[in-house]
Amino acid sequence: MAKSKSKGFISRHGLWDAEQEAAAEVVRRRMADLDLEVIRLAWPDQHGLMRGKFLTQESCGAALIDGMEITMAPFFFDTANAIVFNPFIAGGGFGLPELTGSPNVFMVPDPTTFTVLPWAEKTGWMIADLYMRDGTPFRFSPRNIMRKAVADLEEAGYGFVAGLEMEWYLTKIVDDTLETAGHGGPGQPAPPPIVRPVARGYSYLLENHLDEIEDVLVPLRRHLKALDLPVRSIDDEWAPSQVETTFDVMTGVRAADMTALYRQATKQVCRRMGYLATFMCKPALPGFYGSGWHLHTSLTDLSTGGNAFVPEHEGEVLSEVGRHYVGGTLEHSIAASVFTTPTVNGYRRRRPFSLAPDRSTWGVDNRGAMMRVLSAGPADRSSHVENRVGEPAANPYLYMAAQIVMGLDGIRKRTDPGPLSDEPYVDETRPLLPATLDDAVDALESSTFFREQWGDSFIDYLVAIKRCELGRFNEHVRSQENPSQYIENVTDWEHYEYFELF
Repeated sequence: MAKSKSKGFISRHGLWDAEQEAAAEVVRRRMADLDLEVIRLAWPDQHGLMRGKFLTQESCGAALIDGMEITMAPFFFDTANAIVFNPFIAGGGFGLPELTGSPNVFMVPDPTTFTVLPWAEKTGWMIADLYMRDGTPFRFSPRNIMRKAVADLEEAGYGFVAGLEMEWYLTKIVDDTLETAGHGGPGQPAPPPIVRPVARGYSYLLENHLDEIEDVLVPLRRHLKALDLPVRSIDDEWAPSQVETTFDVMTGVRAADMTALYRQATKQVCRRMGYLATFMCKPALPGFYGSGWHLHTSLTDLSTGGNAFVPEHEGEVLSEVGRHYVGGTLEHSIAASVFTTPTVNGYRRRRPFSLAPDRSTWGVDNRGAMMRVLSAGPADRSSHVENRVGEPAANPYLYMAAQIVMGLDGIRKRTDPGPLSDEPYVDETRPLLPATLDDAVDALESSTFFREQWGDSFIDYLVAIKRCELGRFNEHVRSQENPSQYIENVTDWEHYEYFELF
C-alpha cells in the first residue's frame, strides 16, 4: 500500500476556503508563466504598515503549502520602533504564555490578493495572514480582526461596501539626509528627507496645479490601473502639494487590502522618481493643511442583493437599517477615535469650522458632520454615508473593522441616531470627539464595547503601544522652552515620527 503524503500547514489546519485553493493554482501558473524572480509576501502590522519578506519563486511555492515562519518582533514596537514589551519575561510582556520569548508566527499567503507590481521588475505581491504554530489566528493581526468583523456582518445578513477619498501630500526630495544627519535608533526616528512643495496651494481644484505635477501623476495612475485599483479621480486639494485620490466601491476585506496596496504603490512609485509621498495628516511644512480620509460606506442586503441603506419613503434620508448603522457609529465614535485617528498629529485637523468633525454628529450632505448622509431618496440606489473623521495614516483594517462593528451594533440594538444637525460645529446636544490622542487612548481603554468585540488582550495591547508613543511625545514637549507653543503648532517630533513613515 502506498504511503499517504503528509498535509502541509495550510491544509492541515484548514486555513483556506475553496476560492483560495483555486486561486493558489492560478498563482503557481502565473509565477511560472511570467518568470517572476521575487514575490513580496506582506502583512499589515498594528500601525497599518506593510511588513514581510521578498521570496523567490521557489520559496513562494513552498509557502503556498506550508506558509512561512517569521518573527513576531515588529508587534513589540511603537511607531518609532521603541520596544514596548519585554519578550523575555513570562508571557512576552503580554501576559500570554504562547508569546513568551518572541516566538515565530506563520505567514500564510492569501492567494486571492496576488498581483504583479508594474513598477518592480519581475515582482509579484501578495498579502499574508498570520497564524500561531497550532493554526490559531494571531490575535494582534489587524487583518484577522477585519476578517472576523466582515464574517460577523455577513452572518447577520449584510455585506460591507466601501468607497474611499484619501488626501495626501506630494513633495520633491531635496536632500535625503542620509549623509548629513543621524540615522536614529529604537524610539528615536532619524530626520526625514528635506523636501519642497511641488505646487502652490489654496486654489482648490485648480486644473493648472494638477498639470504642474502631471509628470508624476501619469506613471502613478498607470501603475494604479495596472493593479486593478478602482481609481475614480485624482484631484488638486486645498494646500500646497496636497492631492486627493478617490476610489469606486470595494467590498469586504478587499476594501482594506486595496487601501493598503494603494498607499504602498503611491509611496514606492513616487520615491523611485525622487519624490516623497506622505499620508501623514499635517506635515511640519509651511502652509501645509490637515489631510483627511473620508470613508464612504453602505451595506448590501445579502438576501436581495440590494443596497440596504436606500430609504423606502419620500422624506426619509436613509432606510431604517441605515439610520441604526449611523446610530451605532455615533454611539461608539469617541471610543473608536484611536482607530480612525491613531497619531498625535491627526488631531491637528480636529478643529471647529475646519471641514473636519469635532463632535459626534450626522447631517444630510453636510461636510461639518461626522457622518454625512448622501442620498436623494427612494430612487437613489447609491444611498450611503461618509465618515469624515479619519486621518490618512489610519490603519485601514482597524478603521474599517471599527466602522463595521459599530454599525452592526447599532442595527442589532436599533440605535436611534437622534436628530440631524444643520450646524454640526455648534450642536451642543452632541458629545465632543477626543481632541488629543491622550484623550482617545483613555476612551478606548475604558470602552466595554470594544473589549467585548475584540478582547481585553488586543485593547490592552494597543493602549500600551499608543501610550509609549505618547510618552515620547509628551517628554519632547516638556523639554522645550515654551511647551505651550505646541498646542497649535506641529512639532519637529511629529514630523520626524510620521512624515516619511506614513
